[in-house]
Parts: sequence; C-alpha cells; structure tokens
Amino acid sequence: MTVIDLGLDPPRRSTAELRDVTDHAQGIFGDEADPVELLLWFGQRLGIKRVAVAVSFSDGVMAFLASKALPGVDLLFGDTGYHFAETLGLRDAVASTQPVNVRSLTPELTVAEQDEQYGKDLWQTDPDKCCAMRKTAPMDQALQRYEVWATGLRRNDHAGRAETPLIQWDEKHQMIKVNPIAAYTDADIQGTIEKYQIMENPLRQIGYRSVGCEPCTRPVAEGEDDRSGRWAGNQKMECGMHI
Repeated sequence: MTVIDLGLDPPRRSTAELRDVTDHAQGIFGDEADPVELLLWFGQRLGIKRVAVAVSFSDGVMAFLASKALPGVDLLFGDTGYHFAETLGLRDAVASTQPVNVRSLTPELTVAEQDEQYGKDLWQTDPDKCCAMRKTAPMDQALQRYEVWATGLRRNDHAGRAETPLIQWDEKHQMIKVNPIAAYTDADIQGTIEKYQIMENPLRQIGYRSVGCEPCTRPVAEGEDDRSGRWAGNQKMECGMHI
C-alpha cells in the first residue's frame, strides 16, 4: 500500500524505524503478555495518536482493554450499513461512557447506491466484493494515519487464525499489527467480561458468538466454532481485512 502524505505532525515514521520497533516488542513480549500492558507499551513508545484499535463490537472486550491502557485512543469501527441495531447500540454506549474516540468508518457508497450499481444484495451474490467495498477499503484508508493497529483476532476463532502472532509486521499496510488477545480462549473472553462487568452485545446471549453484518450472521450451534455463524453456507471465513 502506498502511504499518502497526510501532513502529519510529526511525520509518520519510516518503514525501517517501525520494523525496529516491531522487533524490539517481539523480544520483550511473549504469549503471556497482559493486553493492557502491551497496548500501553506501544502507546508510550509511539504516541497514543499513532495507535488505532480496530473493533467490531461483537463484544466490548477490546474497547474496554484499549480504554484502560490508552485513554483517548481511536477505536476504528467499520460501519457497513448492514449492522445489527444491537451492535450499533453497543458502539454508541461505548462512545458515550468510555474514554475513547470511536471513529465510524463508512463506505464510499450507501447501501442504496451499491444496490443500484452492483445489484441488490451484493452480500449474497458476491460477498467478497461487498466486504471489500464496505469494510476493507474504509479501514485501509483510515489506517494510513497510524503506525500501529491493534485487533481482536484470536487463535481459536477458526483454524485459519490458529497461528496468529501477538505482534507482527503488517506488510500490506506497512505498519505494526498487534493482536493483544490472540491467545485468549472463549473462557478468557467470558471471564474478562465478568471480571470487569464489560458491556456486551446483547446478541451474545442468544447464540451469536461472532457478530458481523446482519444478513451474513447467524447464531452458533453447540459445538461449532465462533466463526461458523459468519457467511454460513459458503466457504468464506474472512472479510479480507486481515488477509
């Protein structure tokens, strides 16, 4: 990805400098690292304004951990136009009660404009294209002003994420990528929610374990992995943001 000069002050660090920070962090932190301490380290090392935390509001865990580590940090939420009301409600609740800046990233086209140009319900006829336009492109654009982004990726989401590292160099975005809860199990997520009384997406209580866009998400049956409710009926497992 070509990084656009956005007139940042100070300018965005060079690739070499950011790679050095990546290597340094990988030498310090292991899988047992506390997510809050990990986020705090990057905030202190690079500056809080150069850190972004991508959130889906499938639950409130990443938003809460980010607010503890880096009050005032930017949370990046892909507002696709297809979200559940419950997801948007959690977003608004977090924005109004926690010390974070929620940035809702919107696609270039509204849902109606997309239907007109590409046909109704593109999420069904070509889900990859729909995700690329409504989720991936807005996030790619937003990330250009940061030097590190944190995600809620976990190894037990599905087999394709089993090797997710805690800290990595993101070649696509030419920046540092941190996955603070990569080693968290479902029990860890639930335990964190209960320990800190974190606000939840109400859909979790009725079987939605991984919440995406409403037309592409269903509840998860007993014994299924969390991501099996996403894009059910086809082989799609990722929106493209982490590929």
